[in-house]
Parts: sequence; C-alpha cells; structure tokens
Amino acid sequence: MALKIKYLDGKKSLASNTAIFLAKDTKISEFQGIFDDKTNQKLVNYLKKSKNSKKDKFELLNLDFDQKILILMLTDKNDQKNSEKLGAKFYDYIKKSEIEDITIIGSNFSTIKNKIELEEFLHGAELKAYEFNLYKTKKIKKEININILKSKNHVNQKIRYKLDAVSNGVNFTRDLVSEPGNILHPDEYARRLLPLKKLGIKVTVYDKKKLKKLGCNALLGVGQGSVRGSYLVTMEWNGTKSKSKPLAFVGKGVCFDTGGYSLKPARFMEDMTYDMAGSAAVVGLIKTLALRKAKVNAVGAVGLVENMVSGNAQRPGDIVKSYSGKTIEVLNTDAEGRLVLADALTFTERKFKPKLMVDLATLTGAIIVSLGSEYAGLFSNDDKLSKQLLEAGERVDEKLWRMPLHKNFDKLMDSKNADMQNINYVGGAGSTTAAQFLQRFIINKTPWAHLDIAGMAFSKYAGALNSGGATGYGVRLLNKFVEDNYE
Repeated sequence: MALKIKYLDGKKSLASNTAIFLAKDTKISEFQGIFDDKTNQKLVNYLKKSKNSKKDKFELLNLDFDQKILILMLTDKNDQKNSEKLGAKFYDYIKKSEIEDITIIGSNFSTIKNKIELEEFLHGAELKAYEFNLYKTKKIKKEININILKSKNHVNQKIRYKLDAVSNGVNFTRDLVSEPGNILHPDEYARRLLPLKKLGIKVTVYDKKKLKKLGCNALLGVGQGSVRGSYLVTMEWNGTKSKSKPLAFVGKGVCFDTGGYSLKPARFMEDMTYDMAGSAAVVGLIKTLALRKAKVNAVGAVGLVENMVSGNAQRPGDIVKSYSGKTIEVLNTDAEGRLVLADALTFTERKFKPKLMVDLATLTGAIIVSLGSEYAGLFSNDDKLSKQLLEAGERVDEKLWRMPLHKNFDKLMDSKNADMQNINYVGGAGSTTAAQFLQRFIINKTPWAHLDIAGMAFSKYAGALNSGGATGYGVRLLNKFVEDNYE
C-alpha cells in the first residue's frame, strides 16, 4: 500500500478526515476556524475525560458517516526518536482503520508543549509504510494520502530534505536485501551500483581478474564455487573540497550463502539471501550522504560473492593468501564472511588511508544468541569511535552493545599450518573470535569498529519502524554518526 504526503497551503475548515494531537495543556481555541462549535465542544469533553491518561493513545471521533477526527492524546515527553515512532504508529492505525485520506493540521505541532516534530513524525510514517511486493502479480493499488494543512514556518524544508534522503537510502537498502538470490547475484548487484554515479559518487568495480591481480585470494576463494563473478566495489563521496581523510564503511555482500561444503541445514537456508545486508547498509548510507549533500568525505567498499557448492568450490582445509599477505587455513567454508571482509578491510585501509573504518556484516549466529533482535554487536579497537557509534544508535533507536576484544582470544584462531584459521574449534565466543580474526587485517592501527548485525538486518515480525522483512538497519545509525561527529 503506497503512502503519499501532500502539503496544503492556508487555513480553512476541513471536510475530510482530520488528525489532531492533544496534550494536557492544549487549548481548544487553537482549532478555532478549523472546526465548528459542535465539534469543538466534543473535543473539550474528550480532553476532560482523557486528562489522567498514562500513555499515548489513539481514538476516533465520528462526526458523520464520512468524516472522522483521529485524536492522539499525548502524555510523555517526546524527542526525535519518539516522534518517528509515533508517526509509524499513526500510519499503522490509519491503515488498520482503513482511512485512505486524512489531513494533519501543521500548526498543531508547534503548539504542543511536549514537542512532536512534524518532519520526524512523517519520516516515521514513511519508514513504516515500506513494502516489498515486486514479485506479486496481484498488486493492491490502494493509496493512503496524508495531507498537511500548513502555514509558513510549520514545515522545515531543510530537515524534510535530509529525512527524505535518509528514507531513500534506507528503502534502497531494504530493496537490495529483499531481492531473491536468483535475481540479485553478484553480477547484478555490481551492475545496480553503477547508477549511483549520477549522484556524484565515484563507483569503481574490481572484477575477478582485477582481484586476482591484486591478490585478494580470501575473497575470491569464497566465490570460486559459483558460476557468478566475485567483486569488490568502492563508492567514493567527496562532499568537502578539503583533502581530509575519508571515513570508510565496509560491508559483507554474500548474495547467497549455502555454507559451501560445510553445508547449512536446509531449514531456513532460504533466509540466506540477506547475508549481504551489511553491504546493502553501506550502499544505502553512501547514497544517503550523496542525496543530502553531506559535507564529508566518505568511501564505501563492498565485497560481493556467492558461496556455492560445485566441483570448483573451496574445500575445508584449503589455505589461501589474503590481500594483506597473511595466510588463512579455511577449516569451515561456512565462516566465509570474515574471508570477504579480510580482503575488503585491508584493501580499503591501504588504498584510501581513512580516518576510521566501520564494517557491517551478518557475521555470526552467536551474536543472536547473545543479543537477540534488540542490539547489534559492536567490537572496536577504539573507545572514542565506540562511544560515538553507541550514542548515534541510541538517538535513532538502532541500538548497539559493545562486546569484548582481547589478545587472549587470538590463540583460538591460530593455525598450525598457516598464519591463522577461520574458525575457533575450541568452541564459545563465536562472535568475539570472528571479530578478533577481522582485527588482524587492520594493518595500520586505523580506528576500527565491527558491527555484527545478524540479528538486526531482517525481521520475521514487524518492528517499530518497519513492517517485517528487511529492516535497513545501519543506514540511519551511520548517517547519524556522520552527521553528529564529522560534518
């Protein structure tokens, strides 16, 4: 179901369904000239009845057969995060109530003491309205129209422009994650990144031939069992004329993961189309930065592969030499994401010499055991970077929980036959040892953070700002991180 938002000028009586927001201090006189006396009296009575309400609640007042007033009675103090959640709840409510056209009085927002920001409220509704129905032959053509009755100064166009860019980036990420593996294989994924050039992003595609020449054998080893190509794609956004070091974001893009010869169980293997969600978040972030003309230099790098079983697939026990020069004994072909990231991280660090690096990956099931679907795991070699990411996550409600890294974990990844092995055979600390493995490929002590988003990238049930399926997790978090600290 599509959502359309339209701004209407002027102040006039309303004939359509109307939404209003009331707090304990709201004066009904604010709606003078908008509603008639009879309606105003109904609102006065409602306010008296609801003054002791302990939680935000929606209620519909039926004026006549085809005209309703939707009231949201507010109780708690609101911030940006809560404004967005209220917008999402609002969308849910009007959808379930089968209201297809409703008008919001823009001036109402500026008179509420426990302030709801109109732009963030609408942003929440837009994020909640996302649906992926590309492959449904029977399309529901219904639309929900939200009209904003505004006067000057009641819509901040600058904020609206920024939030539209974020919505665009988040939904692009969701689209990528939602695509099935037969459509979004590495060849197609690399092609879909080329149009980003139109936004002023420099896109460079390193194919199998170039990667072999570079010595990215860890990444290539993962994809060698597939008939599709393997790629490393970089996306550069230069939003400032200064030659300052860029911020770097690196994503795991395993378009489908069978586990290779360390084959996954058949149950839920269909979910492995979202094993490229880390890369999609990086793509969505770079697109967002370009759309909102962010005053920052940033680079995104994504390793795109398909982990398949064939006569040419990587075997357990194979040893590969990574781009860094370090050798890896591949004891489990289903611990493949770290091999892709190993080459992508070192390549990004050497080529771009970034100020910092953040990687995102649906890396381990162990992080879901630890944190469920409430937090992504954060591992980092830098306290300042960790603090910035944690704070950004809290502000947009894409939460992180810092997990430990320690040199004592290194011995669990040491190999008798190579510099290291790709799994910890002793057992335990699966997410930490994976992060400890990745840390070995940060060669120049660049501040680095690894976000294990396995529990956050895809949801079987609806979340606060999504309707189930691909969540787009990471785009809003990292956009806020950039905006608050580096612009």
